[in-house]
Amino acid sequence: MNIKAMDRDVFLAEPRGFCAGVDRAIEIVEQALDKFGAPIYVRHEIVHNTFVVNDLKTKGAVFIEELADVPPGATLVFSAHGVPKSVELEAHARGFRIFDATCPLVSKVHVEVAKLSKEGYEFIMIGHKGHPEVEGTMGQLSEGIHLVEDVDQVAFVKPKQTDLLAVVTQTTLSMDDAADILAAVQQRFPKIRSPKQQDICYATQNRQDAVKLMSPQVDIVIVVGSPTSSNSNRLRDVAAKFGKPSFMVDDASELQAEWFEGRSRVGLTAGASAPDVLIQAVIAKLRELGAVTVRHLSGVQETVKFPLPKGLRPFGSHS
Repeated sequence: MNIKAMDRDVFLAEPRGFCAGVDRAIEIVEQALDKFGAPIYVRHEIVHNTFVVNDLKTKGAVFIEELADVPPGATLVFSAHGVPKSVELEAHARGFRIFDATCPLVSKVHVEVAKLSKEGYEFIMIGHKGHPEVEGTMGQLSEGIHLVEDVDQVAFVKPKQTDLLAVVTQTTLSMDDAADILAAVQQRFPKIRSPKQQDICYATQNRQDAVKLMSPQVDIVIVVGSPTSSNSNRLRDVAAKFGKPSFMVDDASELQAEWFEGRSRVGLTAGASAPDVLIQAVIAKLRELGAVTVRHLSGVQETVKFPLPKGLRPFGSHS
């Protein structure tokens, strides 16, 4: 079958792509490079996107995992995912010039953990083991924070006491999965304190809602995002729950023609760390594969903007 024989419509989810936290993190690295010159050291990938990381490498960013790999007196940026308290203390002890690109919504969780810990609380954290955001949040404390990844694990949590217990979540989870786990936590620990507002960030929520709106209207869903990106993986999961074939691609080169055979309506979205240039390249490739129209679905218009840290704000900026 000639797959071009079928005209296709592309449905673009709204919103999609970069969020304010990612925008800010990338700008921090670029401003630091501009102000202090290369190299600028970054602990962990600044955001989980291959294109973004490689682009910053060409500009002079050096990505490291261990602070021992950063020379004395260097400029160091913490990634958008946040870092454990031990890393922060070590970085200051080593005398680096430090800029913290932790997403302010992740920092809000860190502040909550620190505040409630002083009041004697223990914590249950809902998140994915090994994810840098989870390591950063759990690393705010030396003890008393327990990770659960799914409903089944809730039964095995053993806090020292249950009178002062609070729950926090990774900001990039599936809203539906997190709600199920939270319900199980609340059933087991009825007195547990929930966050005043849910920890799942506005951008994660908006992008998942957009996929829920789009999925019933299409035959296949393509998510632009890197394999390490938690929020991108969750977008694919959301589409799959609607019974739609859903594929995640780092860039347009990974699209496979056979995915689209017999499917005339293609849904397209992108994770919060995927730049628009990658989305546009995917649209161009879909046109080669027979896409005739590109429809922008209606959705939430995001206006959130986070200020840069002191010492990096562009001249004349009042943000």
